[in-house]
Amino acid sequence: MVDATEAALRPNSRRMPSIDIYRGMVMFLMLAEVLHWSQLREFKEGFSPWIQSVFEWVSFHTSHVEWRGCSLHDMIQPSFSFLVGTSLAFSYAKRVASGQAWGWMFLHACWRSVILISLGIFLRSLGKSQTNFTFDDTLTQIGLGYWILFMVASLGTRWWIATVVVILGLVWGAFAAFPLPTSEFDYAAVGVPSTWPHHVDGFGAHWNKNSNLAWAFDTWWMNQFPREKPFLFSGGGYCTLSFVPTLATMTLGLIAGGWLRLEITESERSRFFLLAAAVCLAMAWGLDYFGVCPIVKRIWTPSWTLWSGGLCFVWLLALHWICDVGGFTRWAYFWTVIGANSIAAYVMSWTLEKPTHDAIERHLGALLDQVASDAVQPMLIGAMTLLLFWCILRWMYRQGIFVRI
Repeated sequence: MVDATEAALRPNSRRMPSIDIYRGMVMFLMLAEVLHWSQLREFKEGFSPWIQSVFEWVSFHTSHVEWRGCSLHDMIQPSFSFLVGTSLAFSYAKRVASGQAWGWMFLHACWRSVILISLGIFLRSLGKSQTNFTFDDTLTQIGLGYWILFMVASLGTRWWIATVVVILGLVWGAFAAFPLPTSEFDYAAVGVPSTWPHHVDGFGAHWNKNSNLAWAFDTWWMNQFPREKPFLFSGGGYCTLSFVPTLATMTLGLIAGGWLRLEITESERSRFFLLAAAVCLAMAWGLDYFGVCPIVKRIWTPSWTLWSGGLCFVWLLALHWICDVGGFTRWAYFWTVIGANSIAAYVMSWTLEKPTHDAIERHLGALLDQVASDAVQPMLIGAMTLLLFWCILRWMYRQGIFVRI
């Protein structure tokens, strides 16, 4: 395995379009929630079976799985986290080469963590009567681990790999050591109906919804903050402790970034990426198949970290070959505009979606009633909302306005 410690100090200032394009694709998937494509499975009348199957496929991949498994929509958060590590590999090397002191760089990383956590809580508090302290969204999860990721960034590839192994091993061991719920455990009291079909028996039950280590931690941690009512469970099963394996996901991105910076042949680089992807995917499948650790995104199980990480390696490598090596980037301008201002796009989705939706209904509602059914109107309004967001981001892109934290 090539150690990236030396390579990180080599001059390498070339921009990698693939990173912005990948980030733009991920942010588009998040923004595209306004299109309501997940409702397509409801369109059955008047369509042939194969069209219905297409609608079903699109609907599945534009919504989150309930618990175990993976859809394209589930890849939004791990991809965004992965790319944080990828970008850090470049920015860290650039700042070291410019002579910046490590101590000041570390303080900046800590400040960035604070901003990300605060911004995540602020956005989750919109429309609430008081601050909604929650730590399971994308920004807070990244923020909780970013300062640690920065410290890891000063090491080499072997240490990055060791970091991933240690984190996932400790997380798996902690969940496995936590006592299983008794037969009298009241799942209904923690928001899990008796008909819930996704629980597993045997050893895999250590990762069942709202009866695991992360849930137990949050019943203590979340109640340390002012709340309208005591925290008992997360309706979706999400948890604060996911930030720990998310740190492993970001470290996988750091590994990818280090390989992108290496002065090696593209065939060698591809071998590194494909080997990493194959190992991650094979291990994740085996852990899930043999009941050692199920693939669950909502609590970011070690097997989920490996599964999503493997897909991220493949996704980034494909874009690297097309965009960085091949130079074919014009086709991806739409996603480049979004990816170049991902933080702005994220904030817009939280703050402007409803006002924009309401304004379109207010001014164009009568026209939409004439040209589209009630079932289709939400998709049309969503498409107009998304187009407006993209136009704003394009204006920022052309003006050279880039929001950074």
